[in-house]
Amino acid sequence: MEIKEEPCRIKEEVTEKLIGPVEVEELKQPHHFKNEDANAAEQDFTQKQVQTAEAKELFACSECGKSYTYKSSLKKHMSAHSGEKLFACTQCGKSYMYKSDLNRHFKVHNGDRPYICSECGSSFIYKGHLKEHMKIHSGEKPFTCAQCGNSFMYNKDLNAHMKIHSGEDMFECTHCGKKFTRKGHLNVHLRVHTEDKPFACAECGKSFKYKSVLNNHLHTHAEVKSFSCDQCGKSFVCASNLRTHLKVHTGVKPYICAFCGKKFLHMSYLKLHQHTHTGVKPHACSVCGKSFGLLSNLKKHQRIHTGEKPYMCSHCGKSFSCSSAVKAHERIHTGEKPYPCSSCGRRFALFHNMRSHEKKHRLKLSL
Repeated sequence: MEIKEEPCRIKEEVTEKLIGPVEVEELKQPHHFKNEDANAAEQDFTQKQVQTAEAKELFACSECGKSYTYKSSLKKHMSAHSGEKLFACTQCGKSYMYKSDLNRHFKVHNGDRPYICSECGSSFIYKGHLKEHMKIHSGEKPFTCAQCGNSFMYNKDLNAHMKIHSGEDMFECTHCGKKFTRKGHLNVHLRVHTEDKPFACAECGKSFKYKSVLNNHLHTHAEVKSFSCDQCGKSFVCASNLRTHLKVHTGVKPYICAFCGKKFLHMSYLKLHQHTHTGVKPHACSVCGKSFGLLSNLKKHQRIHTGEKPYMCSHCGKSFSCSSAVKAHERIHTGEKPYPCSSCGRRFALFHNMRSHEKKHRLKLSL
């Protein structure tokens, strides 16, 4: 008896999970033509993909409503609201919310600073930090204050500066009343009123109030001084220090006093000068009552009363009460004369001697 073969049929109740893979495989095949049925099938497949994605369970944050596909991602996000820092450094105890932040922090301890500045040799843990640092050399200041026109390298510095105009959220020193736009700046300033010197030199043990001063001091121990001034021969460890020094010869004084218009080579000189206008002298001598704007100047003054002379000439052993005095004295032995007269070229070991000499030229011209 001949058996008649029936055509194979597929039930209509096929689930999406079964249909999906079949249609995916079909759509992956190359098509040399498309008809209306093929277009309809493709649209149907796209719609099903969207429905499948929407059907996935999302985990929503109860604090801010942000949703996550994975519960672990939500848990990690929740630590931002709770402030919980689960990942602690085994070397210093500092804690972080995320493990990735802890891993980045470890570079501080292992000394890994692969990103080096080609201008001054400064090294950085992150490439982004190097890019930010390079603005110092390029002079780029893209962020400008709309009220006074001052420009800044970083947006955060502009935001801090704006507090000066608004007067809001300023941090005030309880000792002298000076105000700061950032708490960190206030904390650094407070060392002026205390004896706190947290930055110690590993070479000689000398301590400093500020890290920047320690970094400058470290150059005295460095043997290589590859950046030399072509005018006076003085050498420097960093190109930036050479550029600062060149202002002595060029006469460029970029820092201007807002009170009288007087110009200065360095910001620190301008700040010292501004005390003459503001009259702020919070540091008084306990012996004679004389007041000073800076604690360092008070300490220098107090050596008059104590007779202390901690700075000794390496050539003859003569002692001095301040470092600038011993540097000026040592030029007698070295013959260094870094200050040339702008009129006749005669050179001087001391800046004030050069200025006195230049006055003679001006007097001759006025006669």
